[in-house]
Amino acid sequence: MEGKVKQTLEKALSRVEDQAGRVTRLLDDATRICKRLDRFIEMKLVTTEIDREPLDLACYGLQLPLRVAAKPGAVGKFGRTNIKDRAEQAAEMLVGLVSDQVSETVIDKATQILIELPQRNPALDEAKLLADAVNLDDFGVTGLLLQCIQLCRTGSGVMQVLDGLEKREQYGYWDARLKEGFHFEPVRQIARERLENTRRVTALLLQEIKDDRAL
Repeated sequence: MEGKVKQTLEKALSRVEDQAGRVTRLLDDATRICKRLDRFIEMKLVTTEIDREPLDLACYGLQLPLRVAAKPGAVGKFGRTNIKDRAEQAAEMLVGLVSDQVSETVIDKATQILIELPQRNPALDEAKLLADAVNLDDFGVTGLLLQCIQLCRTGSGVMQVLDGLEKREQYGYWDARLKEGFHFEPVRQIARERLENTRRVTALLLQEIKDDRAL
């Protein structure tokens, strides 16, 4: 991304302050996912040349809806957080934020990447890469922390976290995510390895809860 566009997005994502004075730093997540895309490209998951400027733009843009979703009581179209709604919101917000700073070709492709992101078979390789990079966050300790953050925002606690983890195992959530959540087998294998971390932490948490109940 060009300097001015990057500065605009970094400013939008680096500091989000809610009514309680807490600060949410979404820029770190955008940067982290972009680094993950670097790794995927180095792994040569696709043979076509990747158009990196709109891909990075889409990656940063995907964090924009969370600026509002992070605030307590967020409602309306920018308060939703499932990936399809989030991607659509991101495309809309990205156009409003930087359309006067980048070429029409770049912004059009960035929004197309976002629109294709949740699709089962995206036409763009950039959308496939971004989808796998985002979906990998559902696995491992990272996924656990993100789930805890979401539950805390709704007033839930440790028991609700454990209940959610147990239900994911019972209802085959992880098998479905592994099957449908990735376009590239090497990324799916990374997810499998991270899932073992998820299960280890879940087992430790369950044991601690059992110990508490035995007191």
